[in-house]
Amino acid sequence: MSKSKYLNGLKGRSLLQDADLTKKEFMALIDLAFLLRQEKWTGIEKKRLKGKNIALIFEKTSTRTRSAFEVAAHDQGAHVTYMGPGETQLGKKESVKDTARALGRMYDGIEFRGFAHADVEKLAEFAGVPVWNGLTNEWHPTQLLADVMTILDHTAKPIEQVVLSYVGDARNNTANSILVVAALLGMEIRIGAPGVLQPSDDVQKLARSLAEHSNARITITESASEAVTGADFIYTDVWLSMGEPEEAWGSRIEQLLAYQVNAALLESSRNPDVKFLHCLPALHNCETEIGDELAKIYGVSALEVTDEVFESPASIVFDQAENRLHTIKAIMVATLAGG
Repeated sequence: MSKSKYLNGLKGRSLLQDADLTKKEFMALIDLAFLLRQEKWTGIEKKRLKGKNIALIFEKTSTRTRSAFEVAAHDQGAHVTYMGPGETQLGKKESVKDTARALGRMYDGIEFRGFAHADVEKLAEFAGVPVWNGLTNEWHPTQLLADVMTILDHTAKPIEQVVLSYVGDARNNTANSILVVAALLGMEIRIGAPGVLQPSDDVQKLARSLAEHSNARITITESASEAVTGADFIYTDVWLSMGEPEEAWGSRIEQLLAYQVNAALLESSRNPDVKFLHCLPALHNCETEIGDELAKIYGVSALEVTDEVFESPASIVFDQAENRLHTIKAIMVATLAGG
């Protein structure tokens, strides 16, 4: 089956979590993203979504996800309606089911960024149009497409030979998606996190089930150095996710300071060409209100990654950020227009 047939197979479908895709569908989306990026860079982009109307529902604030969906839609000739936190009746005065049925009559596709994964599932069940998960408490599938695209930008290895390490809070949506996508694609994935912050049993079970078919290699350890030794890419994320209480910062810093991505941890990889990944935003200095406050309270100038690493040649985080645009565009094109 050709790549275009895999893309055509996505037409009309939703993307709610990473495991909704097969490996071939996932890689076909990446190939489409490379094509769309080249078209944009060279000024020859085709308007595949002309006349389409897209709803963007954001229960959680966003920089990259909102920007990527809006620019991608406009680039492709579509129109968007942004509905920010508190701007819909979703789940308050109107059930998710009723909202889905109303919006599905007006829009060709719906993006949802929010809290409960059950809400995006309910939207997809009743909207009658493709629904895309821009992030829920459990999964972050649009991020991982950008991550894999970025990895392929920076390695000559086939994806199955890449060693990806993740350190820090591994019980959040990004870490869940990283583990599942690595298992889906047959990568070697190493996760270093304290036992209480490792992926849930359900997520690990799903990943190991996928690994049985892809020959992925999975290591989950409490040792940061073990997790990164031999890594091609080291990934981390913020230590406290949106929706978690701010009072948890103290205990989280105590739990995770040994997992901070710093120069010493990069050296532990024993790979002089190791690259650093982060889905952003990152608390790598005191130039934010949160960073400044935490520095004053806990005496830390950086949290999950040091400024030295973040600003180093190893850091490819802004390539990741740009690739959110191209991969989200690929998702919308494939699900609304096909290959």
